Amino acid sequence: MGENNETHVHVLDDGTVIEHTHGEHGHAHSHAHTKAVLNRLSRAIGHMESIKRMVESGRDCSEVLIQLSAVKSAINNTGKIILQDHIEHCIVDAVEHGDKDALKELEKAIDRFMK
Repeated sequence: MGENNETHVHVLDDGTVIEHTHGEHGHAHSHAHTKAVLNRLSRAIGHMESIKRMVESGRDCSEVLIQLSAVKSAINNTGKIILQDHIEHCIVDAVEHGDKDALKELEKAIDRFMK
């Protein structure tokens, strides 16, 4: 392995910590859709804050559930963008460099995302 063998640490929603490297190619995680993902996450955070205020003010449970469903859908769609971006950039690079560990990590991430 080369000197660019940078370790990446990911903390999943359930607290699981995943560490992995990208072998000798050690590419940076620059993705085409980073700004779009950040914007979507900011909107989802704002939406969650408004749902929290709904609960605090005693709004109808069915209204809260409808809004939670909307946030869940937005988060799933954001995950799809991240996944597509990851495949187009990181996984293509990993395949070119024979990085089987990156493919295994992708399988694990997809499995967790789909649950």
